[in-house]
Amino acid sequence: MVQPSCRHADGGAPPRDLGGTRDCARSVTELEARAAAIWGGETAHGRLRSGAPGACAGTDRQALRAGRRWWKMPAMPLLPRAAALSFVIACAPAAPPAQPAPPPAPAPVPAVAAAPAPAPGPAPAAPAPAAPATPAKRPEPKTVQTYVRVSTPRVVLSHIRVIDGAGHAPLDDRNVVIERGKIAAIEAGADVAGADGTTVVDGRGRSVMPGIVGMHDHLFYIARPNYDEDWAWEPPVIVPEMMFSSPRLYLAAGVTTARTTGSVEPYADLNLKQEIDAGKLVGPHLDVTGPYLEGANSPFVSMHQLTSPEEARQFVNYWADRGATSFKAYMHITRGELKAAIEAAHKRGIKVTGHLCSVTYDEAAELGIDDLEHGFYVNTQLDPGKQPDVCTPTAGQPTLMKMTPDSPEARALIAKLVKHRVAITSTLPVFESGVPGRPPLRQQLLDAMSPEARQAYLYARNRPASLPARPFDPLEALKHTMALERAFVAAGGLLNAGPDPTGNGGVLPGFGDQRAIELLVEAGFSPVEAIQIGTLNGAKYLGRDDHIGSIAVGKNADLVVVQGDPATRIADIENVEVVFKDGVGFDSAKLLASVKARYGQY
Repeated sequence: MVQPSCRHADGGAPPRDLGGTRDCARSVTELEARAAAIWGGETAHGRLRSGAPGACAGTDRQALRAGRRWWKMPAMPLLPRAAALSFVIACAPAAPPAQPAPPPAPAPVPAVAAAPAPAPGPAPAAPAPAAPATPAKRPEPKTVQTYVRVSTPRVVLSHIRVIDGAGHAPLDDRNVVIERGKIAAIEAGADVAGADGTTVVDGRGRSVMPGIVGMHDHLFYIARPNYDEDWAWEPPVIVPEMMFSSPRLYLAAGVTTARTTGSVEPYADLNLKQEIDAGKLVGPHLDVTGPYLEGANSPFVSMHQLTSPEEARQFVNYWADRGATSFKAYMHITRGELKAAIEAAHKRGIKVTGHLCSVTYDEAAELGIDDLEHGFYVNTQLDPGKQPDVCTPTAGQPTLMKMTPDSPEARALIAKLVKHRVAITSTLPVFESGVPGRPPLRQQLLDAMSPEARQAYLYARNRPASLPARPFDPLEALKHTMALERAFVAAGGLLNAGPDPTGNGGVLPGFGDQRAIELLVEAGFSPVEAIQIGTLNGAKYLGRDDHIGSIAVGKNADLVVVQGDPATRIADIENVEVVFKDGVGFDSAKLLASVKARYGQY
């Protein structure tokens, strides 16, 4: 049935079609009147319409009841109230149809002699009742199973190359056997016949590597309102949660475990983890980092600002009680607040990392921090005019440019970090994005962005000529931190990897994790070493290396099947076909298709 076209009195488009009907009310006042009539007449009308096209289904009845509750909330903004009313009226009980007026009484007929009545015949048969109209069927919602490619209890990856993630040389032509979510065997390659309960995946020309353990994998996007080609925008910076697209992008790219490394929607992150673990939503295993441990003068209105060491303790304990499994200190925290947070977290067996500025790397190591984010980019100990507990305007750039790997300051700092067992998390992709012309544009990445996010990124990628010259060369800075990360590993330090999907908008979940490993190869690590940093090292830091991070018998089957050989050509890490998480194989292409043009929107 074609719905009539209607428009509001103000010329705007009519409300969205809901439940097969279209509301044509001309004002919120009229909506209110109609809604009041509906609610007041509910018992008179009895129940919602049913059995006809456009009738409200059971879920709509629930939404109708919810709409009434929403309307009764006194502080509800006008637009949501109007939207709720539009839905309520569209799915409201229909008033009984008006009965036609009876025909006028016929004029009296003159009396005549009655003719003899004919003999009675058989009564005519009553017409058969009309079949009830079939309600319009709604499409079934997609479930996790929609994106599953392999789900049998037993899986054999036959004739496949094994890159084990532990730094060993790859093994060609192997059969990897998965049984009930675990790696059951790694055998010489052989043809295997299919059988009930067993899926055989042809691994010829393919490699299998451990699932990536992403160690700086946010679930939010950075938006700058009214951003334009001149890099002008209006405050504040907005941090919308990408709880639909981010988990799918991570899993599609081969990330099977992700540390969120700072939360702006902590309840959403914690509930998302529960839904993923329960098999209700798609995504990697999540290590949920609590809200940022930030001090005064934060540039982000979405972050709480600590006021004392005691509040830092309370903050850690509160969020640990609610399920946070890691914490991250931020740029304006004081040494006293950081020390209190570290002590509170360590009492509960929880680690603390930091994107620092007000506190130097040397100071943080003395306080007992477990990890430092962004390689050596944000250490401020050599910044001119550095004051205790104050973030410098230069945010570590002078220190990075002065601290070459063979300098006395670098050698002393690296020795201290290794001695105190402080890990470093490399986030090369977010800093590469500041280098002109880098990274190479990737169509899959652009396809995943919403139109607005894509436009903002392309603006940000082209630096306006009107801007003043930068105080440092971003490519030289990238090379400096790469060299320092190599020196840190050579000294025995634990280097993790992650993308930090923020910056200028061109570092996306999953794609950025792949790029982080590629850039480690550019930094001087071999492909096998870079894969180990992106997999087993993160598992070691999280204390989960007995379950994940490498390919070994008995470990969880968190695996990535790629076309090609990343051990010789690291870019092949982008050619993901199937991602196994706990032995269930997810289709990478389907996951990417499900978020096309969505990242930046939700």
